[in-house]
This record gives sequence, structure tokens and C-alpha cells, in this order.
Amino acid sequence: MNEPSEALGWRSVADLVGNHPDAPVALIGAPLNERSLTPGRCDLGPKTLRAVLPRLSTYDVETGLELDLLVHDAGDVALKAVSPFDAFEPVRDAVAAQAHRALTILVGGNNAITRPGVHALGLDRVGVLTLDAHFDLRDTDQGLTNGNPIQALLDDGLDGQRISQIGLAPFANTRRAHEKAEAAGISVRTARECRQRGLATVVVEELERLSSLCEVIYVDFDIDVIDRSQWPASPGARPGGVSVHDFFDAARAIGACPKARAVDLTEYDPSLEVGDLGSLTAGRWFCEILSGLAAR
Repeated sequence: MNEPSEALGWRSVADLVGNHPDAPVALIGAPLNERSLTPGRCDLGPKTLRAVLPRLSTYDVETGLELDLLVHDAGDVALKAVSPFDAFEPVRDAVAAQAHRALTILVGGNNAITRPGVHALGLDRVGVLTLDAHFDLRDTDQGLTNGNPIQALLDDGLDGQRISQIGLAPFANTRRAHEKAEAAGISVRTARECRQRGLATVVVEELERLSSLCEVIYVDFDIDVIDRSQWPASPGARPGGVSVHDFFDAARAIGACPKARAVDLTEYDPSLEVGDLGSLTAGRWFCEILSGLAAR
């Protein structure tokens, strides 16, 4: 563990992250960038997240919680200039190697990391929850991209009834994708419903539904689900998305779910930063996941 700063008694979240073989949480970087539908620098996400953690305290003034969960940093999967197809085995194996922990946090990288992450938990026993502005149901006949991880999982044999998609944005998807989701039995919840009823409320409902169908749950946080006015650092973010405050509440609820065994953060492109808004938002998400886990 890093030595905490003595200035003002400051202890940061970075002090919890290091080489801790027996930690209940693992952090893995998956800087996959190839075959993104909109070119960008999602590969910078893991490095940028780690760099912001010293600026975040372990103390939550709103709840009185002091984070003390150790996080084993398993490093980054080597994915420079690697296609989603070729990234499948290294990402799957990296997540599977941490399966003995209570939770694995996979930081991308584009959304193509979700499919191998799901496979690491076992396709026959896993449920998948996505927070995403998009269905990610593009056809796979032209290969794997960040626009078709859910379609690829259906092609792999994952039962659509064990998939929940939350936060779908208006005018960001096609009718065909919506029809494909309904035909597969996927539970679909729109951004409007999440704003009206509360994202965390909808998330808890879907976690309960999935928990009745599967042994473990994988959660994909495609961060472009956040309203673009509060999150400009993803090319796919749209006006009318969910609020960043609701996003944090949902992250804490997911961290607290006993069956949530792996989560990812995808589509964060630090090259689109406005100031340091993106890195601090991603860092706060990391804190909320740990806060939820501490409540289990």
C-alpha cells in the first residue's frame, strides 16, 4: 500500500490500490481501442483513471463511510493495436484469473471488452446488465466492434432473458435494434423511464430480476449513458441521458449486489475531456463501486 500523505491527514483512494494478492477487489485495465465506430482514444482510460485516484479521499462526508477495502491492481492487458477478436482470450483470461475475489473492476477501453468479460464468469450461469445509451446489437457479419458486444453474446448462446439494458437514449438507436432486443427477450428500460423513476430504482429492479435467473451478474457501465451536458468525454453520449448523480447512485447499488461479480467501465475517451471533468467522474464511479461493495 502507498504511504498516505501527512498533509491534513489526507488519505486517498490511491492508497488502497496496489499489489494486494489477498484483496477482495481486483482492478484490471483493458485499453482496447481498435474497431471503435467513432475513432478516439479510449485506450487512455485505464491510465487516466489511475492518475486521478490520489485526488479522491477515502472518506464520504455524506454517509460517514471511510473506505478501507484494498484493491489488487492486476495491471493492464496488452491490447495495443489488437482487434476485438484477438483481444477476446487475453481479456477473458485476465478477468477469470481474478474470479476468486468478491468483485473485479475492468476499465476500458471501448465496449468490445464487455463480451470477453462476460465469458470469464461463465456464459451458462451469468446475467448481464448494461447501462448504455445504445443497444449494441449491430450485426456481427462484418466482425466485432464496440457496437455489437450484446449481439455477439446472443450469437454465443447467451439467453436474452438474462440481459437487462438500461438507459437507452432517444434518437440514438434504430427500430431494428429495438425489435431485435424484444425478439431476444431482453429487458429494455429507456433513459426517460430512468429519469422519471430514478436510475437506481430501475437498476435494483433489474438486479432482482436477473438474480432470480442466474448465479452471477456482470455489469457494463458504458459511460455514454450519462447526459452529454454532464459527460462530454464519450462520442456516443447524447442530450437526454441520465444524470451523473443518478449514475453514481446506481453504481453504489450495483456494488452492493451480492451477485455482481464483475463490472466494467467503457467508452471513456480522455482526449474529449473538458478540463478534468471526465477523470473525476470516472474516479467518483470507482469510489461508488467500492462503497457499494463495503455495504454487502
